[in-house]
Amino acid sequence: MVALTFDRGNTTPVAAGYAGAFVTVLIWAGWILATRHSAGTALGTIDLGLIRYGIPALLLSPVWLKTGLVPRTLPVHLLVLMVTGSGALFFQVSTFAIHSVPASSVGILLGGSMPLATALIGVAAFGERPDRMRAVGFAAIIVGVVILLTRNLAVSTPTGWSGYVLLPAAATLWAVYTHAFRRSGLSPLQGSALIAVWSFMIHLALAIVFGSTLADVPVAEIALQVASQGILSGLVAMVAYGFAVKSLGGTQAAAFTALTPVLAMVGGAALLGEQIGPFEMLAAIVTAAGVALSTGILSSRT
Repeated sequence: MVALTFDRGNTTPVAAGYAGAFVTVLIWAGWILATRHSAGTALGTIDLGLIRYGIPALLLSPVWLKTGLVPRTLPVHLLVLMVTGSGALFFQVSTFAIHSVPASSVGILLGGSMPLATALIGVAAFGERPDRMRAVGFAAIIVGVVILLTRNLAVSTPTGWSGYVLLPAAATLWAVYTHAFRRSGLSPLQGSALIAVWSFMIHLALAIVFGSTLADVPVAEIALQVASQGILSGLVAMVAYGFAVKSLGGTQAAAFTALTPVLAMVGGAALLGEQIGPFEMLAAIVTAAGVALSTGILSSRT
């Protein structure tokens, strides 16, 4: 049972942080599947970005209109890191990779690399020191990722390697966002609103330059992406993850994201008809075990 406690200087209960992290993981697994599905449609990554950030930018307009596009109390470099880490650049890199990599592999490489990258940045930049059990968990995540990469890079063509390389890069971008948001002083709604409006404007500029195919896509397909990209991933998950970061801290909140491997693997097999081999199953299980340890559930309490 999780005790209803509060972090120092933080009014968000720890139980709400765990709930936010779990909701985020469920939505992200669905986002991976929906994005992977979009590879077979006329929707491009720019179109998906317009949906992903346009809807929350509209729904959260009262928030960013009140704070301003550049809040006076927020250092500009933190805003840039937040928009880069979980906004336009993250979305383009991750979506491009997801279109060429099976959902089960995405769950391991993206979900597994996120907590690892967040922990490494915490150690290198902010002097964080994970205890022994969490360190074992991070080591297990590395093993899971290595198992997957060894298997898939051995059978993939050189042109197929890009997705496997870009997913850890996207995870690192998200880790940068995690630490930047933690230090921004913004509420989850404020952070989500600013990221959404800035990322929407960036994608709007990209659409003007490179064009959009939204007008040629069936309404049913757009509706699916509106629900998955715009409402759930773009709004609900961003706010839920913000609560998790505020309550649990950047490294521990990001650790929950590695639960997505198993969910993405099962969803990919059940909904997309992907073939899951023993290496993928082993990698997903090892990575999931790693995240369980990296959250500190077996760490000694003082």
